[in-house]
Amino acid sequence: MSDPTIYENLKVAFENHLYDLDNLEGRIRIQKRSDLMDFADLSRRLTLRFVRTDVPEVPAEVMLTASAKDLSDEILEVPGTEPGVTLGVRFDVKVIDAARQCEEIGRLLAELWEHDIRISQTLSFEYPHGGKGWTNRVEAEFRTRLDESHMTEIGGFLESVVDAMGRLSEIR
Repeated sequence: MSDPTIYENLKVAFENHLYDLDNLEGRIRIQKRSDLMDFADLSRRLTLRFVRTDVPEVPAEVMLTASAKDLSDEILEVPGTEPGVTLGVRFDVKVIDAARQCEEIGRLLAELWEHDIRISQTLSFEYPHGGKGWTNRVEAEFRTRLDESHMTEIGGFLESVVDAMGRLSEIR
């Protein structure tokens, strides 16, 4: 029997923490869970989408990704490599004043995660029912790749995501 990969170990840890926030504490409500194996490029991706129970208008998704190279370097124990997974988080935020609010959102997340992220913001609306404003899809990918040594930081990270959801809802 083979050992679980970094991806599998971190996946279980993230799921456990998030389901505790949902089932035990009632602070979030998980809306969707997806654990995919892409057979075209042999990658793995876990996505957990949730909302805060007190701020349901700002959903978040936490994503863990491992490429075929990540997985093969780890399984084959390739010398000189540092296997790990990529962590990302995504928020959907309603904005009216895009220039000002997008700037505030970028600044808030950069300060929260100490500039250790790449942030992209994509504005969209549904035509013809878009009304006033846009949906801002805010995506943050962390530059630091995760391995099992980061297990003790998962709870603190998820607390920062829950905090960010509340702070993003206050940007008007």
